[in-house]
Amino acid sequence: MEQLSAGKKLDRAFEKLGKKNTLSFELDLDTDVTSLKALDAGSDPAPGEEIPDKAAELLSGAKITVTVQSRKPLDESGEKDLVGTAMKVSTPDGDLAEYRLIGDRAYIRADLDAMGRMTGTPVPDVDDLPPQAGALKDVIEGKWVTYDAKEMDKAVAEGQEGEGGPAPAPSLDAKTQKKLVKALRDVIAREVEFKTAGGGDGTEHVTATAPFRTLITELFGEIRPLAKDLPPGMGLPTAKDLKDAPDAKVTADFTLKNGELAQVDVDLAKLAENAKVKKLGLTLRMREGTRPTAPAGATKLDLDELMNGFFAGPTDEDFPLDEV
Repeated sequence: MEQLSAGKKLDRAFEKLGKKNTLSFELDLDTDVTSLKALDAGSDPAPGEEIPDKAAELLSGAKITVTVQSRKPLDESGEKDLVGTAMKVSTPDGDLAEYRLIGDRAYIRADLDAMGRMTGTPVPDVDDLPPQAGALKDVIEGKWVTYDAKEMDKAVAEGQEGEGGPAPAPSLDAKTQKKLVKALRDVIAREVEFKTAGGGDGTEHVTATAPFRTLITELFGEIRPLAKDLPPGMGLPTAKDLKDAPDAKVTADFTLKNGELAQVDVDLAKLAENAKVKKLGLTLRMREGTRPTAPAGATKLDLDELMNGFFAGPTDEDFPLDEV
């Protein structure tokens, strides 16, 4: 009886999220520099390709904040119903990047200096940029810039077709999405053990525990019959591909406040199968949704200039063939 009630409480909490028109959440990578370095070392990187110390420091404190606003409740919404989307990546040292989509207009800004320090790749000095760089100077200085998202998608698609690349994959239709959700729920009902505990003051904790390899093997087993309905090129791993996946038990702790989802904590350290990885988890915190707005003073990016000028690359005149 406890298993049924715990699972049902979780179902209802997610249903409440779907009834909202605006939703905000924060994803926090709960780890430390030592664990990230150990995780990287375990992947046997090539000499010189190890994760830089600065990158490990920034990632260990990174947070991603997302807000989505729709004209309809989110569980009834399609892409055309979304009126605003915002995403921000931040660290204890400040914001790394921010993106907003309001209608058809996209707005971006980024701290390229911080990203350069993180990757070990210095950012060019604004004074060294060619005149045709235009608004890209604002990008490098971390200012807001804006462009037409539909025009950008069209330009990218035309570029891919011109180079013989694949066309953009179509999105999942509503019918296929519902089939995937049902497959996920069926696997969870079979493989996940639920427990619930009260926390007082309207707070409850629902824990969901399952062996990782069994869970993903069963999940992809349910999805595989739907492969024909998935976007082209979306390959699914076979059971043989998954046989070496860690089979440690993973627990997700869902915090409910008055029946609504408030936070999710997942400890992934056991999946690393590395004794030096002491701290590796994800925390998802639900926030009060705030309407995404267009930032003031954003500089307009000229897409023709961007695609055909600054990023066009050198010409034969720049590098004569008889000198190569």
